[in-house]
Amino acid sequence: MQQRLRSIFLLMILCIATTLQAQVLEVGIGGGAAGYIGDLNQNNNFKVSGVSGGAYFKANLDPYWAIGLHYNYGRIKADDAKSSNEQFRARGLNFNSDLHELSLQADFNFLEYFAGGGVKNFTPYIFTGVGLVFFSPRGVYQDPATGDNAWYRLRFYNTEGQGTAYRSFALSIPYGVGAKVRLKDNWGLFTQIGYRTAFTDFIDDVSGRYPNAVNFPGNPDEVALRSRLSDPTGVVSPGTQRGDFRKRDSYMFVGVGISFTFVSQKCYTF
Repeated sequence: MQQRLRSIFLLMILCIATTLQAQVLEVGIGGGAAGYIGDLNQNNNFKVSGVSGGAYFKANLDPYWAIGLHYNYGRIKADDAKSSNEQFRARGLNFNSDLHELSLQADFNFLEYFAGGGVKNFTPYIFTGVGLVFFSPRGVYQDPATGDNAWYRLRFYNTEGQGTAYRSFALSIPYGVGAKVRLKDNWGLFTQIGYRTAFTDFIDDVSGRYPNAVNFPGNPDEVALRSRLSDPTGVVSPGTQRGDFRKRDSYMFVGVGISFTFVSQKCYTF
């Protein structure tokens, strides 16, 4: 797996390097909100739960196409206790996680545009790409010894009897829509909403069925803790549905940002 990750990062770097011959380079930063769609939020595709921020380095190949290396951060969370679904409230699970995403993305502008020049001062655009997302779901549950709430990094507790902790990173596919506006000279404003399909079902630490606690490793205290994190109610039978059985979780970033375009003397003409 490490070799595969190195290959992906190398491919990203090579793709950016080959586009450096482009005449127009662009940097940008932005911020907004993050959301999540998965086992604790199955139907609301527009629900936001935390902040997001990011930056990018982009090469504009022509007024329509651009390719860039992007970094995005987001915080997502969900809590069954606050759900409008009665079954979710009875389940009693919760999580939050910081997301760190590095991706290679391609933009397509519908109009002839870029911030350093071009015919149009505005364009809608779409984007897609490939990336890696790093995550670490945490849950807050009452500590029976103290009665206080305590945080637990859930991937280490095998809450669905996985046997070993699942990986804290996954391949992701970003896609979305946005709009760009030229402000002045080389400055631009952009806004976008983008979804990501993650090739993991454990961003929220929930995937399939409740395990049998007798199969949990560790001493009796560790088994009791794992059981409580797996089933806070303590009454669900092993094998009962815990997640929604969809194989992948999704997340989204929505926000606005500002860009600056470096225009060379040999910039392409229109």
